[in-house]
Amino acid sequence: MMKKITIAIDGHSSCGKSTMAKDLARTVGYVYVDTGAMYRSVTLYAMRHGLFRADGSIREAELEAVMPDIHIDQRLVDGKTVTFLNGEDVERDIRTLEVSSHVSPIAALGFVRSALVAQQQRMGSQGGIVMDGRDIGTVVFPHAELKVFVTASAQVRAQRRYDELRQKGMAADYDDILRNVEERDYIDSHREVSPLRKADDAILLDNSQMTIAEQQQWLLERFHEAAG
Repeated sequence: MMKKITIAIDGHSSCGKSTMAKDLARTVGYVYVDTGAMYRSVTLYAMRHGLFRADGSIREAELEAVMPDIHIDQRLVDGKTVTFLNGEDVERDIRTLEVSSHVSPIAALGFVRSALVAQQQRMGSQGGIVMDGRDIGTVVFPHAELKVFVTASAQVRAQRRYDELRQKGMAADYDDILRNVEERDYIDSHREVSPLRKADDAILLDNSQMTIAEQQQWLLERFHEAAG
């Protein structure tokens, strides 16, 4: 019987990490955790409660004071992972471009990251988990048995995001999305706390020219190598 391992999938925004991680978890019978959705949920909470000023800056002291009141959990609903914020299904609300354009400054706050990292480490303490995000292999699970760092060109990622939003019937503008992707790359890579970077022992996957099926096959092979 294979041992249950921890799988950390990191990478840039809109490069298909979540799709890969969800499919792998379903295929091998592991639990999937979408950490990006957790940061998006904190962002949505802050937007709803007026914790962003008109200039886009965050009322940090007020947000830090209410962090203990922000409860995020993820549940399987009809075979899909759904994110709940204080008991409310917010899966659709957290995927809007408005949330996307506010999430990086929230994710750069040390007190937000430490609160969510502690929660993520509790979730994955027993192994048998696939977690994707920006700092899973470097901060959350530095000893994960399998670490993958996913990337693709900004243009490819913007097109994928555009197509995804249109398929959901949501308004989308390619140029706005490309700007958002490039801004998030810069903020994520340059923030002081847990910046986005490839762990030294992570396997690099550039999926710019790969189909989803090719990615899944590649990832499944890496899983069997690590868990075997």
